[in-house]
Amino acid sequence: MKLISKSIVSFALLVASVAFAGGPVRAQSMAGKSVSGDATPKTASKSFNVEIKDFAFAPATITVPIGAKITWVNKDEEPHTVTSTDRVFISKALDTDDQFSVTLDKPGTYEYFCSVHPRMVAKIVVVAAKDKQLMKMDKMGKMN
Repeated sequence: MKLISKSIVSFALLVASVAFAGGPVRAQSMAGKSVSGDATPKTASKSFNVEIKDFAFAPATITVPIGAKITWVNKDEEPHTVTSTDRVFISKALDTDDQFSVTLDKPGTYEYFCSVHPRMVAKIVVVAAKDKQLMKMDKMGKMN
């Protein structure tokens, strides 16, 4: 019964997300893949990870270079979404271990939240790759 209930919630959130987005968004969702929860690049290709766990995004703030790929993975038993406040990206409802990725090509601050649990908030700061402070980022995504 719990699986049916989660499926109905996921479908409803997907429909609402598509309607809210007004069309396709530049993002990618991958079910069943696991990633680490830190904000350090996992490869030299400028990829960063955010873990959704205990009804929070971890880290809550990350700083990444232009063109970085950010991947969220849901480690909670409840579905969550990743929705930017300015509608640049909107995920479907992510079940346990589902992933969602975006690549951000413009500098700026991107605030986002979970549309299922709106108190879950976080942000991404996109900076020019030449920004030396980015290289001083610690594992928690904070600037030194």
